[in-house]
Amino acid sequence: MTDFSDYLPYAAALVIAIPFLVLLRQFVYTYINLKNQEIKLLSVKSNSENKTHSYERMTLFLERIKPSNLVQKFDKDLAAHEFIFLTEKTINEEFEYNASQQLYLTKNSWQNIVDSKNAVIDLLHKTYESLNNNPDLTEYKTVFIMNYMNDNDYIGATIEDLRREILIIA
Repeated sequence: MTDFSDYLPYAAALVIAIPFLVLLRQFVYTYINLKNQEIKLLSVKSNSENKTHSYERMTLFLERIKPSNLVQKFDKDLAAHEFIFLTEKTINEEFEYNASQQLYLTKNSWQNIVDSKNAVIDLLHKTYESLNNNPDLTEYKTVFIMNYMNDNDYIGATIEDLRREILIIA
């Protein structure tokens, strides 16, 4: 028979170590859970910041394509058809630059932005076609702005929709 008294120091060490190991395991488990929650929170915050940034960029795009802002661009010595070409090119380039923002916008908002862009480009061409004689640039710009003002303010409506959506997100 073996003498259990030889194992008594090991048993005492084990009795002392088990509660310590249980507490250590609980601490590590809690620490890992807190870190996972922190990562999730940072991910949600980052996504929210991306959405906010997208709404800001697309609002800026819409402001830039308002006819009142477009007529201030480019040299005053251009012909009307040159102004139309350069304006349409600028609108399309800026739109393509911002196309990735659709990932963070609602489908409806993105469609409204696309429709607003296309409506401005259509208005550029329709205004030119309505002025049968080759108009000078000042006359063209005046009629262009007047045509926009006489139509629905689709850019303003789109910006207002973006504003309402961002309030829901925030």
